[in-house]
Amino acid sequence: MRVTNRVASRNRRRRILNRAKGQVGGRRRLIRTATEVVIRGDSFAYVGRKQKKRQFRRLWITRVSAAAKNHGMNYSQFMNGIKKSGIELNRKQLSEMAIHDPEGFTALTEKVKAALSS
Repeated sequence: MRVTNRVASRNRRRRILNRAKGQVGGRRRLIRTATEVVIRGDSFAYVGRKQKKRQFRRLWITRVSAAAKNHGMNYSQFMNGIKKSGIELNRKQLSEMAIHDPEGFTALTEKVKAALSS
């Protein structure tokens, strides 16, 4: 008699098929194509997690750049002034400040200009 360990095989297949839900046709029902779909989806998810970080950084830089332009500076001058003045805010915090606290951002810009002129 051949031992197949049916419980483990069934659980493994069920796990794959559950992860393939939302696919169409055999990609959802057939174990071989479902496995391909799941593996491919995992690789896209891995890459997507890295891309998400890049995209958010680009968004923050764009927002800070636009806010700095409103105060007569470009982005690189502004960030240089931030470093020189010893302000330790990251790009995410600066972009949130530019949107939700314009007065605070204006005060920050004045400090940056003072640090650049000295």
